[in-house]
Amino acid sequence: MYGLLLAVGVSCQTQQIVTDSPKDVAKKPGQMKSDIKPYNEVITSEAKSDQGLFTSHFVGDKLYFEVPLELLEKDMLLVSRIAGVPAGFGGGYVNAGSKVNEQVVRWSKRGDHIDMKVISFENESEEGSPIYQSVQANNFFPILFSAKISAYNDNKTSAVIEVSDLFTEEVAAINGVSPELRKQYKVKKLDKSRSYIQSAHAYPKNVEVKHVMTYEAEEPPAREQAGTISMLMNQSMILLPEDKMQPRLADHRVGWFTTRKYDYNSQALKADDYEIINRWRLVPKDMEAYKRGELVEPVKPIVWYLDPATPEKWRPYFKQGIEDWNVAFEAAGFKNAVIAKDPPTKEEDPEFSPEDVRYSVVRYVASTTRNAMGPSVTDPRTGEIIESDIIWYHNHLRSYRNRFMIEAGAQNPAARSLETPEEEIGEMMRMVIAHEVGHALGLPHNMKASSAYPTDSLRDPGFTQKYGLTPSIMDYARVNYVAQPGDEGVRYIRMMGPYDLYAINWGYRYIPGKSAQEEKQILSNWILEKAGDPVYEFGSGYRGIDPQSQRESLGDDQIKASEYGLANLKKVVPNLVKWTSKDNQDYDDLEEVYRELGGMWRGYISHVISNVGGIYETRKTADQEGTVYTHVPREKQEAAIAFLNEHAFTTPHWLLNEELLGRIQASGSIENIQGLQGRSLDNLLDKERLERMFTNEQINGKEAYSPVEMMDDLRKGIFSELYKGTKADAYRRNIQRSYVDTAAEYIQNLEKEEPGEVTSTDIIALMRGELEQLRRDLRAGSSRSNDKLTVYHWKDLLARIDAALDVDA
Repeated sequence: MYGLLLAVGVSCQTQQIVTDSPKDVAKKPGQMKSDIKPYNEVITSEAKSDQGLFTSHFVGDKLYFEVPLELLEKDMLLVSRIAGVPAGFGGGYVNAGSKVNEQVVRWSKRGDHIDMKVISFENESEEGSPIYQSVQANNFFPILFSAKISAYNDNKTSAVIEVSDLFTEEVAAINGVSPELRKQYKVKKLDKSRSYIQSAHAYPKNVEVKHVMTYEAEEPPAREQAGTISMLMNQSMILLPEDKMQPRLADHRVGWFTTRKYDYNSQALKADDYEIINRWRLVPKDMEAYKRGELVEPVKPIVWYLDPATPEKWRPYFKQGIEDWNVAFEAAGFKNAVIAKDPPTKEEDPEFSPEDVRYSVVRYVASTTRNAMGPSVTDPRTGEIIESDIIWYHNHLRSYRNRFMIEAGAQNPAARSLETPEEEIGEMMRMVIAHEVGHALGLPHNMKASSAYPTDSLRDPGFTQKYGLTPSIMDYARVNYVAQPGDEGVRYIRMMGPYDLYAINWGYRYIPGKSAQEEKQILSNWILEKAGDPVYEFGSGYRGIDPQSQRESLGDDQIKASEYGLANLKKVVPNLVKWTSKDNQDYDDLEEVYRELGGMWRGYISHVISNVGGIYETRKTADQEGTVYTHVPREKQEAAIAFLNEHAFTTPHWLLNEELLGRIQASGSIENIQGLQGRSLDNLLDKERLERMFTNEQINGKEAYSPVEMMDDLRKGIFSELYKGTKADAYRRNIQRSYVDTAAEYIQNLEKEEPGEVTSTDIIALMRGELEQLRRDLRAGSSRSNDKLTVYHWKDLLARIDAALDVDA
């Protein structure tokens, strides 16, 4: 049933293709004269033409498409990407190459017009079933663009239309400025006088158009942009295959990028929603040999070309990163499934272009952006990945250079320089490319993978050289910060692991003779065979509740791993001046590395905080025993608070290295530490975290670590000077103020909250009771310190608490 549904989708199959020629629509009495002209009057000798899927013609500043009538009603994918952005656009998080929309379109003929309609395959039913007409009626396809036919070609097989307005008017569906950014930058309107089509190129299976969009904006990203936002957009129109690939039904226990569907013919008492995975079409070249268990080449391998701009020095590492995936595909029964190629010369392939959808390319972008991406273009009807352009931004080298120094400098001499040796930086680049290729193959991040390995195993050279830092290259576990000085021979850089082989086998193994629905039980059995083994578990890490599923976390014990990481940072800081300084240069690199080190400190702290009110998630289906969600044991949560009191909220004197700070800032160390500690405290006292703790207490009683106990332990740690009668330094005074202000803010926002928010939980009572307890303690102990400023500080806190509780002091 699923196989039929997925192949059909919601489509206008009852709509006939009209292929009238001009003489077929000859003027009848009372009709207006047709505007259709002879071909050579529209596409003149001045035209600059490019033949392909739709032949494109530039006549002056007008762009025409020559639409073959045989391609009317064919499914095409329209992909809108940002090709060039102004500095600071989207806060620096929107980069060239970012995809803003992906939609299926069909070109249709309507009298003397050609319409481009947006087609959805999300809602579907079997053609001929009673509900089919209703599904069609309630999913009427919008017209994105319409143009009058200007001419027909000589043999009447193509219609010529002008499409300039599609790319120079403001069309929301292909726009690069989101409604949120329009509001942020106070965009007034598109300025057509400064918007134009830059280029149009046609290829056998796609058409590419680049166009500049210029907007008037009151508050553009940067002041020097003078009330203007100009951006370069790239629109790709890709012909989708008529021979549809059989989809594979997704299972949330194995991580895949997916496409959602709604089946209105389901026997369930609802529109049955399900997902299909996004993957390339791999079919064994020798089916009988494949069935015998032999490794077989695919009919069409997955090929990535290197960008001609890729420096020769880095090409071997890029190619290795791509072809590393062949090990995983061998687990699925394929050999030579993934191939990396150098860019062809003009003599080898004069038609080669990275814009051609027939070629997937690893693009090397000269940009200050510190990132890499692995996007792909997917057929939403079946989940088939059509093409992928992986993007490597040149400045991403800087990210890995800095991280390697910060997290491995204490243990590894090779990391003690900004001139990272080629062997190490090349290996990092190789694994970044492998990670992005994983995305392009259909795999999302698996942040849970790293928790499968015992933390101390990452100090073992034999273990790390064989198994890496995590079972999956799709985890964020970039440098081994657990290893300590003296742990000779350990691996420092991530690599592919057993989960990757398992996931590729699950998604790509060819199962002949089975429909998508019939495959489902086979695929589920493969998962059940691995059930209970953490190496094969998946967790995206984006819900933020599972401490075992976090970005950059290493090992199964986040507290121990963070202790190891902090121990290394403390050894690195005194050496940063020496490791980053060069004669006749300033201290910009030192400042950058020190700032990023602070961010990693906060990351280690965050890994521990996630245990407080944390919930372990083990993805299961109803045929498996046990629960999906389990609260973190109270002893682990208590240990996390003890760690935070010792490492997060005490004064980090080791970060306040005078030799270092004296070179990069005149002042501001107090504010910097306040920012790091304050954000960590806000994270710890997050509303949703406290609510999970209340729920745990309600369910598990005394076995739970209650919010009252947590706040009591936290208060005793943060206000230890009050209870000991000792001096509180400036850094401690800041975190103590933050504690009081955070609790007070919950109470002061009481009347501002919408019904069902904080006011309907026990958080208000908790914070009020906590402040009342602290007020009693302050009154009893505020005069015990022999430091006058500390006494003033205690009195200031009393005033803040009284104001929060609305008490007449």
